[in-house]
Amino acid sequence: MLLVIPAIDLRGGQCVRLHQGRYDHETIYARNATTTARRWQRQHAAWLHVVDLDAARGGSRDRVHNRAEIARICEALDIPVQVGGGIRTLDDIQAVLSLGARRVILGTTAARDPALITEAIRRFTAERIVVGIDAKGGEVRVQGWTESSGLDAIDLALDMEQRGVRRIVYTDIARDGTMQGPNVEAYRALGSRLHTAFITASGGVGTYQDLIALSGLHAWRVDSVIVGRALYEQRFPCQSLWQAHADAHS
Repeated sequence: MLLVIPAIDLRGGQCVRLHQGRYDHETIYARNATTTARRWQRQHAAWLHVVDLDAARGGSRDRVHNRAEIARICEALDIPVQVGGGIRTLDDIQAVLSLGARRVILGTTAARDPALITEAIRRFTAERIVVGIDAKGGEVRVQGWTESSGLDAIDLALDMEQRGVRRIVYTDIARDGTMQGPNVEAYRALGSRLHTAFITASGGVGTYQDLIALSGLHAWRVDSVIVGRALYEQRFPCQSLWQAHADAHS
């Protein structure tokens, strides 16, 4: 069964969504991220996906981040949280895990310092280390999707698998935030090359039919999907029923 993971993208402490990864095309969906996280838990989420957009775009050691808010989210929930965005050193990994995150997602680091991924898995285990591959036209993007890497997404995924990575979050940037449907072909192409790593799909989900389409990719190692905008805009009818039940019992 396909696991649906709600997403919280943090910028300035608020829940936002970007359109195709553009920081100048932002929609604010909620001012209080912890309240939103609790809502997704009430609506039966088994995991929560959190991205620190401020940290993802920054490059210096003193970059802006949302770790205080992430700590509050982890403390407020009973379900596990995976966190990505701006995690680029072993110290960063330890710091985010110390906030209460169950898993950390490394993207730019995987592209620019793959040896660090090997060491991170040795030190923290493959259960805690996830690689995020954000691609546009098959090319990996880094620094919060703002820079090209020159790397092919599938080549990077295969290298990460050989280094011990067992989960890859693959985001098709052109689909992200559009609700125009996931890039099923890209997931098939990647999954057909992997042997031990599983894929969490990300980008483009807008309807229940999109979830059905992704459910058909189990043979291509897709076992979960991250959903953002469609959940915020209540594109799934059952959400209204879940929210009404939660309100009645709160």
